[in-house]
Amino acid sequence: MDRHPASAGSRGELGRLLQAVLTSRGQANAVFDILAVLQSEDPEEIQEGVRTCSRLFGTLLEREELFVGSLPHEDTVLAGSQGATHKYQVWMRHRYHSCCNRLEELLTHPSFQVKELALKTLMKFVQLEGAKPLEKPQWESHYLFPRTLFRAVVGGLLTPEDDHSLLISQFCEYLEYDDIRYHTMQVATSIVARATSQQPEVSLTFWNNAFMLLSAVNLPLKEHDLLTNFYVKHTQTSDKWKVVHLKEHRKAFQEMWLGFLKHKLPLSLYKKVLVAMHDSILPYLAQPTLMIDFLTSACDVGGAISLLALNGLFILIHKHNLEYPDFYQKLYGLLDPSIFHVKYRARFFHLADLFLSSSHLPAYLVAAFAKRLARLALTAPPEALLMVLPFICNLLRRHPACRVMVHRPQGPELDADPYDPVEKDPARSHALESCLWELQTLQQHYHPEVSKAAGVINQVLSVPEVSIAPLLELTAYEIFEQDLKKKAPGSVPLEFIPTKGLLGRQDDLCTQLFTLS
Repeated sequence: MDRHPASAGSRGELGRLLQAVLTSRGQANAVFDILAVLQSEDPEEIQEGVRTCSRLFGTLLEREELFVGSLPHEDTVLAGSQGATHKYQVWMRHRYHSCCNRLEELLTHPSFQVKELALKTLMKFVQLEGAKPLEKPQWESHYLFPRTLFRAVVGGLLTPEDDHSLLISQFCEYLEYDDIRYHTMQVATSIVARATSQQPEVSLTFWNNAFMLLSAVNLPLKEHDLLTNFYVKHTQTSDKWKVVHLKEHRKAFQEMWLGFLKHKLPLSLYKKVLVAMHDSILPYLAQPTLMIDFLTSACDVGGAISLLALNGLFILIHKHNLEYPDFYQKLYGLLDPSIFHVKYRARFFHLADLFLSSSHLPAYLVAAFAKRLARLALTAPPEALLMVLPFICNLLRRHPACRVMVHRPQGPELDADPYDPVEKDPARSHALESCLWELQTLQQHYHPEVSKAAGVINQVLSVPEVSIAPLLELTAYEIFEQDLKKKAPGSVPLEFIPTKGLLGRQDDLCTQLFTLS
């Protein structure tokens, strides 16, 4: 039949072509007109074409009118002696593949509406093709899933050229299904491995797309009897399928993240991964201790990345009995004057408070942290001091053995302080032999709230600790606003003897002499 793609883009014409293909195999060539609309430059026409293809091939899949099995070459079948039904099913299966290939290309279309519709249509085909498989089972109760089509969908999301953050956020709704989540982890693992093996340098866009997809995968914490919330419906499930066991999901989850993290990631992604590590990655791994290599290498980067890596290491030490002797030495090395001025200051002290919360830490170690913080406090801004001074006092409350640093009767002279601020090992810093003379110095601070906070050590420290949580985010602007809101205590006393000139009588005498002259 004659085909006119330019005129086939209207809704009415596409509806007529759709009915022609579905009602008569003699009109099957009209499918070319429908597919041609997908090549249009008008986004509205493309969307109409996608909707028509969705109805067309969705119906054909439900009717089981597509060839099932290993797809032979189209020309070979058409030239052969097989029956008309067999030739039609093979021919239409090739048209279905052409449609899917074009929908995969549309995942990179400039119009988000087109991309979103293409994604939903492909996922519809995944569901229908899974319910009516286009491959023959190898044995009874063989688990079938349209892996080839689904791999193309995930591959379209993980492109190195286009930022697919919005499209991936739309895809996340499918990750609620157990089978989609399981196969997404498997496919993402292979795509990341292939991308890094084919190209020496992978684009930042690819890494961002991959991280967004990987971080959207969430596993259930507790083991159920069987995971059966499937997107692809099956008449019956078998406990022999890996996809129904949470243990297999954990293995796939672990392989996915280990495969991702073994590559050299951009610095910005290091931070994002480490922020999510303690609550979104480690609890779901089959063997969390396998993260030790990544976390220890991240500790050597420095700054915020080292701090966040220590958080992950602390969980492995605390919950999984990991041996890492250098943990507190690494944390001690992060204490420098810049820690009071960086944007991650609040997170640092929140985590440091967590790391030093145990009452079983040796006194020399706690003393080293208290002394280092006290020394750094001499040059810290007021907003940081109002947080770090209670922090130091809390350390003394938890470890009474360190209070000798406050109550030592005769503190050392400044030039004879045994504390070594240059020493990187807290065990060799001699902090416990020193005293916290820095806190006494800060009692003379120009800001009254700081001097008041430093004066707490002159009293008996209360047993309950002071929560530093409200002080972690304190800023100079907030302190200034608090000072402005303070009310003066009544009238301000003035000098009761009135002055006579700038210099008293002598000043008056000079004025008279100047007048006579």
